[in-house]
Amino acid sequence: MRNTPSKGRPDQWIGDMTVWLRENSPDNSEQMDRLRRNLQAARAQELTPRQQQVLELYYDRHLPTTEIARLLGVRRSTVSRTLCRARARLYKALRYSL
Repeated sequence: MRNTPSKGRPDQWIGDMTVWLRENSPDNSEQMDRLRRNLQAARAQELTPRQQQVLELYYDRHLPTTEIARLLGVRRSTVSRTLCRARARLYKALRYSL
């Protein structure tokens, strides 16, 4: 039998596969709970006070970097670099926590 193209929409297969994976994947809620606990501890222990402050404003209060820069009296690029460094420190601290 020759390989014949499907008569359905090409993206339909991807959607079907996504549904199948969601229904048949193992439950990872325990790992996610552990990651959330470890993230809270890492934010308190691994980050500088400024990094903690910027992360809180950006992720918890959902402020844009320009607004954070205005509140802290620094340039937007400083806020972006602080976020990048904080994420890197958290990644380093949490990458083996699961």
